[in-house]
Amino acid sequence: MVCALGSAVCFGVASVLQAMAARAAEPGSGSGVDARLLMRALRQWRYVAGLGLDGVGFLLELVALRSLPIYAVGAALAASLAVTAVTAARLLGARLSGREWAAVAAVCGGLALLGLAAGSEGAGDDHGSTALRWGTLVTAALVFAAGAVAGRLPERSRAAVLGLFAGFGFGVVEVAVRLIDGMTPSALLTNPAVYGLLLGGGTAFLLLTSALQRGSVTAATAGMVIGETVGPALVGVLALGDRTRPGWAPVAIAGFVLAVLGALALARFGEGGAPQEQEAADATAASRATSGT
Repeated sequence: MVCALGSAVCFGVASVLQAMAARAAEPGSGSGVDARLLMRALRQWRYVAGLGLDGVGFLLELVALRSLPIYAVGAALAASLAVTAVTAARLLGARLSGREWAAVAAVCGGLALLGLAAGSEGAGDDHGSTALRWGTLVTAALVFAAGAVAGRLPERSRAAVLGLFAGFGFGVVEVAVRLIDGMTPSALLTNPAVYGLLLGGGTAFLLLTSALQRGSVTAATAGMVIGETVGPALVGVLALGDRTRPGWAPVAIAGFVLAVLGALALARFGEGGAPQEQEAADATAASRATSGT
């Protein structure tokens, strides 16, 4: 659980840094998902720093997924939205209201309940069936196609929907990690879940970066929380044998619901920080123009 929470901290801070970098990158043509945006964003040091934090967070997530049920790890990762909100308040000069602090407390309380109730990861057939492994690859491909369509949505809903599909991609990664039962080259090359992990992770980064450039960072992250939490949790319980401690199922359900609802309640946060960030960007652009003349 410590690793899962550490991963949430890394992902939450990375989202803010990547949002600032994506918005500072040169705008692409059209309103769809811009595959070249990643290359332009990589010129920003904040994006590179965010990628570094994502890498550390992913390693911590791997450790957590090999020891805890997916639902516990997913709910812990939902705390990344609370981290995003607090970090955005620091970097963008916005303030958290009493309701938003209450939402942060709800996330922390829900995670505490989950930590008490969570059992170990599924035993026995915890590496899943062949059909489930192929299912991760097919799902990753569908997420990529759906994300490309979502990039054409109206601006108001685009960020949240792109974030949702990014969450589905990260959810594929969570499930795929549990479906890898060997680390030898032959085992990795013949396991469809490995390719699902790569495609799902790459798609998620592309969609999330596009969402962060074109909308509220917390709206995008809130959509991501939904996508990467609920689906993988159900797969873990129904197909991979994840269970709670004996008699603690109601506590686990309450903790899961509280953590996710608290995270989603923070989705409204960040709209106030966006104008400040935009004003800062405009001031920087004006300063550069003045310097150039």
